Order: sequence, then structure tokens, then C-alpha cells
Amino acid sequence: MKIYTRTGDQGETGLFGGARVNKSHPRVEAYGDIDELNSTLGVARALCKEPHATLDDLLARVQAECFVIGALLATPADKLNLVGGLDTGLLEQAPKRMEAEIDAWEKDLDPLKTFILPGGTQSGAALHLARAVCRRAERRVVDLALSDPLPEGLIVYLNRLSDWLFTAARWANWKSGQTETPWSGL
Repeated sequence: MKIYTRTGDQGETGLFGGARVNKSHPRVEAYGDIDELNSTLGVARALCKEPHATLDDLLARVQAECFVIGALLATPADKLNLVGGLDTGLLEQAPKRMEAEIDAWEKDLDPLKTFILPGGTQSGAALHLARAVCRRAERRVVDLALSDPLPEGLIVYLNRLSDWLFTAARWANWKSGQTETPWSGL
């Protein structure tokens, strides 16, 4: 299979199910941001090896979930049955699972008393970047939901994932002995 098809040369792309839309369509913007999020998660994984092997495994799981979300967003509501049940279960259970992981990480961390600047170790900084991209993707999905019906749970998933990534960044920095930089204002 060739990587190029030439079918998008006029500024359109195909959605799952066959419909063609402009590449600036809100649905394409939303799944494009999820794709960017998934790519930033890949960078974070590349940087989250030892002493973060467990975190790498968790990030791999989240990447797989982002693929599901991308497929859901690339599928118009009237065609969702084409995604083979991917819209059931994943989004319902994942936020609770992420909350449990956040709670476990927070047991190791000092409670926040002020805002912190994103950064720290390479892995911590990459996770902070992924969090910011996740927030943008969430905003795009919220915007899309104003005009197109979406599977239940997408927005909740992305909201919890950004919290999860923030805490993962803090935990990765802590695990590496990197102190956080508090925001001191202007």
C-alpha cells in the first residue's frame, strides 16, 4: 500500500464511513489534535524509560486509547456502528482508572500549594507538553460536540487525561529527584 493517495490534494479528506469533508472541518481538527497528542505521548514514552518503566507501559495504554478516540472522532455519528464497538467500555471505565493512578502517584508527592512551571526532567517536560496538547484537543472536542453528536465519555476522558498527565509529569520529576519550580508571579 502506498503512503500517498492523492485524494487529499484538493483540501478534502475522507471520514471513516466514506464521507468527504474539508480538511479544516471541526471533526478533522479534533481528531488531528488527538493525533498530535498521541505523537507527544510517543515523545514522552521515548524519554520515560528507567526509572519510569511502569510509566512507559501506562503511556502505551493511553496511546492505544487515543487511537480509539481518533477513530471515534473520524466517524460521523450515523456511522459509529462501523467502528466495531470501540465506543463501548473504554471511555466509561478509563476515567476511574486514571483517578486511581493519580491518587497512587499523589501519595509520593508533596501537595501543591502554588502553581508550578512546566518542566523539570526531559520526561517531566514531555509529559507537561502532552498535557497542554491534551487540553487543546479537549477544547476542540468540546467545540465539535456543539454541532455534532459524539460518543458519551469523550470529553470526560480527555479532561481526566490532562489531570493524569499533569500528575504523571510531577511524579516523573519526583522519581528522578527533580524539584518543581514554583511560579513566583511577576
